[in-house]
Amino acid sequence: MGLVGVQENGNGEKGLSGVSLGSKNKYRRMDSELTEEDDASQSQHHRLSNSTGKYVFACAVFASLNSVLLGYDVGVMSGAIIFIQEDLKITKVQEEVLVGCLSIVSLLGSLAGGRTSDVIGRKWTMGLAAVVFQTGAAVMTLAPSFQILMVGRLLAGVGIGFGVMIAPVYIAEISPTVARGSLTSFPEIFINLGILLGYVSNYAFSSFPIHTNWRIMLAVGILPSVFIAFALFVIPESPRWLVMQNRVEEARSVLLKTNENQIEVEERLAEIQQAAGIGNAEKYEEKAVWRELLKPSPSLRRMLITGFGIQCFQQITGIDATVYYSPEIFKGAGIEGNSNLLAATIAVGVTKTVFILVAIFLVDRLGRKPLLYISTIGMTVCLFSLAFTLTFLGTGNVGIALAVLSVCGNVAFFSVGIGPVCWVLTSEIFPLRLRAQAAAFGAVGNRVCSGLVSMTFLSVADAITVGGTFFIFSVISALSVSFVYIFVPETKGKSLEQIELLFKDEHEWQKAEVELGDVEHLVQKE
Repeated sequence: MGLVGVQENGNGEKGLSGVSLGSKNKYRRMDSELTEEDDASQSQHHRLSNSTGKYVFACAVFASLNSVLLGYDVGVMSGAIIFIQEDLKITKVQEEVLVGCLSIVSLLGSLAGGRTSDVIGRKWTMGLAAVVFQTGAAVMTLAPSFQILMVGRLLAGVGIGFGVMIAPVYIAEISPTVARGSLTSFPEIFINLGILLGYVSNYAFSSFPIHTNWRIMLAVGILPSVFIAFALFVIPESPRWLVMQNRVEEARSVLLKTNENQIEVEERLAEIQQAAGIGNAEKYEEKAVWRELLKPSPSLRRMLITGFGIQCFQQITGIDATVYYSPEIFKGAGIEGNSNLLAATIAVGVTKTVFILVAIFLVDRLGRKPLLYISTIGMTVCLFSLAFTLTFLGTGNVGIALAVLSVCGNVAFFSVGIGPVCWVLTSEIFPLRLRAQAAAFGAVGNRVCSGLVSMTFLSVADAITVGGTFFIFSVISALSVSFVYIFVPETKGKSLEQIELLFKDEHEWQKAEVELGDVEHLVQKE
């Protein structure tokens, strides 16, 4: 548990271990507002039965299916663009626009997704995302020209915008505290699985005629819609959204499916009602959500800095350039032939998928912040190594080996930390009444940065070389380490309602955190 410095006090209050704080003590627990009884009750969440655990797991899996669509699009376009360029005779600028516009346009879906999910619910917003994306995928598959291909790409982008912001929010709201970090990382797993499937599809269909192969590659992305349609009739609505709609009994029913302890369910329901402003409405001013976001309180401003900042750093460190343009990167390192280039990208996809599984295992054990440190520092080293290799080692066997190793290392460190943890943080740090639209605001930053990187990478690489571009990414990645140190608190083991308290005390934000893991003894100043 983290400790934070506070002003000296003479209250002589007791820590959870029974140690008196005394008048000279300068530390207290972040969640000291909770009583010992609350903390003991909270520990019961660690003992989920098999049936409730399987139910929550199934909900997280079904809610993450939309993420396969995003991942598949990213992976398949990295190879399909080679054949689209040959078939439709598009220019390099058109190639950049085609690849990068999906991320820019998806911000429209993200912006609309927050409000839409507050109106029609989290579950049906996921269904809407799938319908819009599949429509776009079908248009792209049948496109006879670049212009029609762009129409389909724009529709797919809007659908992805809906999907990337709502899945983590839904999973965070339905998950028990003890497993929330792991379960909220599921969308990132499915994104990586989709990327790997896209790479495999590229390789599998690359030998088909040029006019046909890229269309088949894009058409395969329509298949997940069948599973998404089935999922909508299996998963429940978010209990927190139900409370916001005054459907308290339905919310209680959903909570009972995720936690069999009736007393704990009632305690959690009361917390949600309080956070939503029900039963204590005078606590919050009646003002529009977007007005509150645009004129935030000090605590909300700190939340927005953390959420928006980590979303932007996830993308401006160049992960989409690495994934979308990996064939170009490997070609610059000396790999020749389309089949060899596409085979090398499969290694990237496998690495990315394997290491996201490592993150799922560690995020609720090691914590969010340690994983972010490991991730950002590792990415900085790998990006610098890739830049050095492409700039100084040429196209020999050593250069090819180091380039592939550096790219795989970069996606591995990304997947073990900032990839999934970014979405975990933005789905859990905001107050309930603002969560959907604040998460949408973070997703907008993510998609804009992704689009800017994707739409400018080839042009910048032509101007300063691919190696020079990755030197820039390595510097930005180094800055992300400082951002994590200054702005990101540890949220492991805290309920969504407790996390809100971390940002409300100015001292808790400004004072350095004392990271002591799960140690229950408080540090005393002599």
